[in-house]
Amino acid sequence: MERRKFLQHGTLAGISALALGGLANTASAAEQPGAKENTFRMNYAPHDGMFKNSAGGKFLDQIKFMYDQGFRAIEDNGMMHRTPAEQEQIGSLLSKLGMQMGVFVVDTGNNWKTSLASGKQEFKDAFIKTCRESIDVAKRCNAKWATVVPGFFDRNLPMGIQTAHVIDALHSGAEILEPHGLVMVLEPLSDTPDLFLRTAEQSYEICKAVKSPSCKILYDIYHMQRNTGNLIPVMDMCWDEIAYIQIGDNPGRNEPGTGEINYQHIFRHLHKKGFKGVLGMEHGNAHPGKDGEAALIKAYRQADAFEI
Repeated sequence: MERRKFLQHGTLAGISALALGGLANTASAAEQPGAKENTFRMNYAPHDGMFKNSAGGKFLDQIKFMYDQGFRAIEDNGMMHRTPAEQEQIGSLLSKLGMQMGVFVVDTGNNWKTSLASGKQEFKDAFIKTCRESIDVAKRCNAKWATVVPGFFDRNLPMGIQTAHVIDALHSGAEILEPHGLVMVLEPLSDTPDLFLRTAEQSYEICKAVKSPSCKILYDIYHMQRNTGNLIPVMDMCWDEIAYIQIGDNPGRNEPGTGEINYQHIFRHLHKKGFKGVLGMEHGNAHPGKDGEAALIKAYRQADAFEI
């Protein structure tokens, strides 16, 4: 599944201490009788549509179902396209249940074409404008992270020049977000070779250049398996700039256990490192209907049952 298809169908929905140890699960609803017994060790975050057969089509009802199953976070790439009222309703419910909001996408409309790498002012202006708009979105739904995709390569420019253009734009965006505690997380992707940002190492270099607690890395395990592999060593090398992690097995981009990635081993590694942040479930369901949703939950129970 391509990220664009997730966005188009609304099935998915982003300071330095936020993900690397400063954000344990909130307690208000988690302290209710029986609430802790089924809570996952790691903070996995489902998305809209993942449990629609079990909970119905309304996202708020799905969130309640997610909580009952032991999940303590959600993510919603398309949050910026929801009405302010709906954003506030989601934020209010999450607060009531003691759940975290994961990433939403800073969607400029230019993420899937040549944009920031070109250095053209129109794309930088659109990015800055959307960063400003995301502040209000984040406040309504209690978000701390927002995904940023710099767009495609500009094949007419040397790589160093393109990188400088991207760094310049991200620096301007970070200056806007930082006073509000909102962190843009750069996501290297594998959907097409045209994408400028392809590896965690490249993202690490850019974050070091931007030098802001509001510019970090989203380490999507599915995309990194496809692009580079060597998942844990690369993760460790980039660790001080990683603020958010996403999940998806490969091939297929479905729940853990449906592909080649040893997620139980990865989750154990993250647990040992003391990771307290959100792990976004940015993937599909391997099987349809309620049975498929039950199988997905079972797969997470199995992956989460790592030895400590």
